[in-house]
Amino acid sequence: MELARKLAPHAESPEALEQLLDALERENWLSNARFVDSLVHRRAARYGAARVMQEARTHQLGGDQLADLQDRLRGSELERGRAVWQKRFGTPPATPEEKAKQIRFMVARGFSRSVVSQVIKGADEWLDGGD
Repeated sequence: MELARKLAPHAESPEALEQLLDALERENWLSNARFVDSLVHRRAARYGAARVMQEARTHQLGGDQLADLQDRLRGSELERGRAVWQKRFGTPPATPEEKAKQIRFMVARGFSRSVVSQVIKGADEWLDGGD
């Protein structure tokens, strides 16, 4: 567990650290589910599923939690992609260079190519209120 690794240098003994972590889990002060919720809350509004998943993997979460997280993120990725694109650009690309710039930005933020394509191609429609 990541917290155990970070607290290990400050603990009196490994046993005391384990007791502390167990007590925190029993009191629901320490929970992987709460951590995942916090991660989604902090990152999902600005990043795509790939980027958030990459960060989640660095925190050594369990496979079931990662699968649930991925499902949650994929379900809202188009909506979140539109919001990020709207905040950053707001207008459909007028030139191929501008389009390439918008695509690079969105892909670097972790949005899938299919979502980026849908966002940019559909920008005219949903900006006019057609969606």
